[in-house]
Amino acid sequence: MTMTTKHLGAKHAKAGMMADQLSPVAAMQTPPVAPIMLTEQKEKAAVSTAGAWNDAWRYYVDSVQRSVLLLDVFRERGDNMLAHERAGQPPLLDFEHELVLDARQFDRPANYALLRITRCGPTHASNFERQDLRPVIVIDPRAGHGPGIGGFKHDSEVGVALHEGHPTYFAMFYPEPCPGQTLADVIHALRMFVEEIARRHGVAPVVYGNCQGGWAAALLAAECEGLDGPAVLNGSPLSYWAGAEDVNPMRLAGGLLGGEWLTHLMADLGGGRLDGAWLVQNFEGLNPANTWWQKNYNLYAHVDTESERFLEFERWWSSYFFLSREEILATVENLFIGNRLEQGQVQLDPCSIASQPDCVVDLKRIRNPLVIFASSGDNITPPHQALAWLPAIYPTTEALKAAGQRIVYLLNPHVGHLGIFVSASVAQHEHRAILENIERFKDLDPGLYEMKIGEPVEGQSVGGSGKRSGPDTPPAQHKVWFEERGIEDLQYNYPRQAFEKVAAVSEWNELAYTTWVSPWIKWSANPVSAFMQKWGHPMRLQRYVFSPQITPAMAWVTFAAAWARENRLPASENNPWRRREEATGKSIAGSLEQWRVQRDAAEEHLFTMLYGAS
Repeated sequence: MTMTTKHLGAKHAKAGMMADQLSPVAAMQTPPVAPIMLTEQKEKAAVSTAGAWNDAWRYYVDSVQRSVLLLDVFRERGDNMLAHERAGQPPLLDFEHELVLDARQFDRPANYALLRITRCGPTHASNFERQDLRPVIVIDPRAGHGPGIGGFKHDSEVGVALHEGHPTYFAMFYPEPCPGQTLADVIHALRMFVEEIARRHGVAPVVYGNCQGGWAAALLAAECEGLDGPAVLNGSPLSYWAGAEDVNPMRLAGGLLGGEWLTHLMADLGGGRLDGAWLVQNFEGLNPANTWWQKNYNLYAHVDTESERFLEFERWWSSYFFLSREEILATVENLFIGNRLEQGQVQLDPCSIASQPDCVVDLKRIRNPLVIFASSGDNITPPHQALAWLPAIYPTTEALKAAGQRIVYLLNPHVGHLGIFVSASVAQHEHRAILENIERFKDLDPGLYEMKIGEPVEGQSVGGSGKRSGPDTPPAQHKVWFEERGIEDLQYNYPRQAFEKVAAVSEWNELAYTTWVSPWIKWSANPVSAFMQKWGHPMRLQRYVFSPQITPAMAWVTFAAAWARENRLPASENNPWRRREEATGKSIAGSLEQWRVQRDAAEEHLFTMLYGAS
């Protein structure tokens, strides 16, 4: 009896414990772990799915809006191009100016004019100019584009010269060459400009030449009359055959195309003038990754912030000017293919000086101080082409010193060809430092020097005067020093014999074309065909086709872009779809760059097969 009762009590106690565990209160107090974990996973999956759909939707909206805004930028670029053409393609300077001389009225007319910079925004140039400083004349390149690259924005060569206190002039040119205009006519016009500036200010100006403008300055200095003031040659090729393999393929183009006959053909088809768009197209072909993808993709990816910068540059880049047949053929024959300037074989005019029966442009005649600014990142005019003429003219450093010449060179490690002229940082660093020290060059002992630039020294007055610089120009002077170098350090090897063969092939092809083909082309060319060739050129066509003036269907873009700006919903930088887009963009650019490398290597190989190795 006792045992049974005890056993039953134990069972009742156990049952009570189980009842406590299964009671509603206990059930509420003890969480069921497995079901809640499943619920949280489902919630997280739902949130993740919703976030993924949200990211995709935001990217879709963003990409559509960016596409519309991109089309609107292209539309505006086309409108700007057509408006500039209708206005007569005036120089794209960001400074007010006045006409001083018009070379079209000279006895030997050329399509050049001399401008004086009179105002920068609300500030008149007289507020900056100092009469104790040399005037500066900026000569822009005439290589297909219009004038203005030296001063199309505030932070530029013109802007720096103006704010340093120099009376500033600009040599511009018109879209159409004068009939029969020659290279000698252009050099004569520039000579008249320099003389007029010297007459006005009582001192020879600083001749500031960019690319083709630089070798034009060298031609001025190497003529019989020479130059008195210092000359600054920025990205200017004087040794046209020099260059590095796999880096500078443009120097091979003359050989691969058979010489100058193709240039002559295009000038004949144009009615006696060469369309500068062809030269610009050659330039763009050097970097297909940038031309075909990176430039436009960068605009698409950052269309909210990049449109103004893009349009500002394109106003100049989309402006194509013409060169006369005589001028371009003399340039190609004597300089780019013949390399005759380095060899002292260029004759522009019959010499009027009895003591100079063979009046040629001889670089040994240069006696004014030279500043040569080049960049290792320049694939158009590498340091090889900017400097290799020096050891060709002066075999040793002692020969340079014996000639009494002072030559200073300055190297940038990375900036590209256009960056030498248009980069705001280069303008405020290298060009500012050059002009701040322009009078020091003549005080150097004869010889070769490399100019070194330190960091800007804040708080100094500009040019040592009490005047401060312009409101947007940092009040800084640069610490500059000159390290003596030897001519022997500038040895650039290149296949000279191969390029001599190119020059010979070019002469034969040009003779054959001039004799048998050119007369028929000239007979068939007419204003209508020249007009069609101009406006059918791919460089123009790909721009103006986006303008509603040419393609009325593009009119909707203006209204769509206005809506996109009002309802802009940009995707975040961390959006996974945006990151995939950027990765794809880099992959495309990388593929194009790899193709360029292979193309350039093939051209080098073909050139070597045709004309021989070094």
